[in-house]
Amino acid sequence: MLVHAKAPFIRGCLLLVSFLILFVIMLMPLMKDELGNHMTGLQYADNVFNELSKGSSYFIPGVRNSVKTVEGKTVELSVKLKKADLAELAGMVLEKSGATEVRVENGKVTFSGNLGVILTSATDDANNLYNNDADAVAQKYDGQPALKVAAAWWYLLSPSIKELQKQHKIEEAQVVDNVMRRAIEPGNNFFSVPPAKVSEHLILMSAMLIFYVLYTLWYGFAIFELFEGMGLAMTKSKVKQES
Repeated sequence: MLVHAKAPFIRGCLLLVSFLILFVIMLMPLMKDELGNHMTGLQYADNVFNELSKGSSYFIPGVRNSVKTVEGKTVELSVKLKKADLAELAGMVLEKSGATEVRVENGKVTFSGNLGVILTSATDDANNLYNNDADAVAQKYDGQPALKVAAAWWYLLSPSIKELQKQHKIEEAQVVDNVMRRAIEPGNNFFSVPPAKVSEHLILMSAMLIFYVLYTLWYGFAIFELFEGMGLAMTKSKVKQES
């Protein structure tokens, strides 16, 4: 017979069924966000962690300080964009950001100018995106979508790092990389997400983490009780004594 111990088997079944019922409830759109939109419990938790992550990912002040180290430094670069369809937009972005002698041909962008001025413009755009101000970015670039502008910056600056390294401009390359990863990337990734600080949501964070631990143990004990009820529980083997 499958069931060897009735009591632990019943406990395991009850724990597993209740676990699954709660899981189904968490997949139902019973919760609401700040705008009143319905969402599941998992979506709500994901939104909370995204907001907290954004609140601890504002690096713009540090990026601005690094950009100051390349103010007045002129660069001449010619880069091939991995996304050739963004080349025209990248050229326009550069022109409106103070670059000179901008030429676009077959997905390749050639330009020169003050690197500090160009990167300051990129940082300003990233800051507006981080603060969910897409209109400011769109107005700056004749109505172009803000996220598309961020993509143009990314695919323009990424190959620029290697070009600067080839010219032995290591410091300049490091600053460009810093702008990309600590300004443009967070601005793009966290656009439309309201920021939140962990210190302001300690109770909610603690409750969610405690629930996660208890819910995991809940499933673990359910399986343990079921296996014990089926006679599959692990027991310590007896040590054979030599005569």
